[in-house]
Amino acid sequence: MRPNGLELEHPASAHVREPEASTMVQLHIKHGSESQFLLDTSVNAVVDDLAKLITAIYNGRLKVDRICTEMGELAEHGTFLPINMQGLTDEQIEELKLKDEWAEKCIPSGGYEFKKDELGRRNGRAPNQSMKNVLKKTVEEAKALTSKKQVQAGVCVTMEMVKDALDQLRGAVMIVYPMGLPPHDPVRQEFEDKEDLAGLQAGKSVIEESDAQLWWAGKELQRHKKLSDYIGNNEKTKIVVKVQKRGQGAPAREPIISEDEQKQMMMHYYRRQEELKKLDENDDESYLDSDWSDRYALKRQFQGVKDIKWGPRK
Repeated sequence: MRPNGLELEHPASAHVREPEASTMVQLHIKHGSESQFLLDTSVNAVVDDLAKLITAIYNGRLKVDRICTEMGELAEHGTFLPINMQGLTDEQIEELKLKDEWAEKCIPSGGYEFKKDELGRRNGRAPNQSMKNVLKKTVEEAKALTSKKQVQAGVCVTMEMVKDALDQLRGAVMIVYPMGLPPHDPVRQEFEDKEDLAGLQAGKSVIEESDAQLWWAGKELQRHKKLSDYIGNNEKTKIVVKVQKRGQGAPAREPIISEDEQKQMMMHYYRRQEELKKLDENDDESYLDSDWSDRYALKRQFQGVKDIKWGPRK
């Protein structure tokens, strides 16, 4: 049974096998030049299985981001209005005699506080502060779990982590809205995998499993081959793998040095130049031309030859 219509299914990951924890090959997954996540796998992994897993995690993270965005709006302005009421003023709604039939069915736990949605997308019946905090705290935790910052932290993202983030979000919604959300609410549609992303920028970011291509070192990884066919049998290997849609051609190759390494080199050269500049200042011998530095000045003064100049007189 699907409780309140909010049970989340994961069809994309049903046939995807996670690599064993003992494997050591680490893939740094990128889309374009942007880091996405780290993934542990094995040299014996088949590229087809890797493509399915990487695509499932990649699209799962996008789903988490979309839900988090809509849940932020849900916390601020309540549930989604019916499509025929969105964007209309209160006067227009009254004139057309339109009514949000789900408003009374989907009241947040503990009552609501009215906060008008200036975009006209939501009904303005926002959860009280306590329930709002439940939604926002869960959103922050789910984002952190699948964040791109996990790459910098050296944490590998798994499909289980994506599922965990989605389940946390679903649980928070069920706490705040025990009667469920309207069927037209984007949050519920995302949980039920009924979201319509056609024509939206979010839809362009999704990579279908059948269209996914993996690239490494300027080479497309053929699905029927194993990873070892490309990187050898060393399990302690780290490589950058780029995922993209079929038909987009070869992605740009990775720079020889990373952006961080380039910054470090520039800082090193700058410090070195400053050090050399200080050394030049310390080695300045112009003071030797001064009278006070001439150790023979006293002797020439006694001999009366102090100010003798050679050359024709003017």
